[in-house]
Amino acid sequence: MTYFLTFNCYGAWVPGDERGWVERARSNYRGGYKDPSPALARYARKIMPQEPYQLDAPKARIVLDAISEACQYRGWGLLAAHVRTTHVHVIADRLSDPDRAISDFKSYSSRALNQHEFETADRKRWARGSSTRRLPTAEAIRSAIQYVVETQGNPMAVFQEQVSPR
Repeated sequence: MTYFLTFNCYGAWVPGDERGWVERARSNYRGGYKDPSPALARYARKIMPQEPYQLDAPKARIVLDAISEACQYRGWGLLAAHVRTTHVHVIADRLSDPDRAISDFKSYSSRALNQHEFETADRKRWARGSSTRRLPTAEAIRSAIQYVVETQGNPMAVFQEQVSPR
């Protein structure tokens, strides 16, 4: 299975965000998309125990390398990735559990950042949750790769699998 995975940096998107937001499911309540709420966003930022986390170019490169390492170790195919200031997009195949992949990408990345001593090991880097979208067709995969590689603004740390001509 091929998936388009996205995860955010800590504090990049809070409840009430002006872009809208997704409420996590609780109990029997399914959550879902919510309209902006400036008061809720102010409150959410106020109670955050740490400042929002952002990636600069050196950190983004380390995260991209860690994602590649996780894919190699797990036997997943890394088709494309783009590490941005506040979020990470990954397109990978041969995944049986996309949530496991997200967890591995976050832990491999945090360990690599800790080894480079950018901040203390207790720094919150990743938001809870993620987006996992299955890409069922070759066209869906091509479209997702184009989105990740070409439409994210100025490139930070980008990877695209090179397909050799036949």
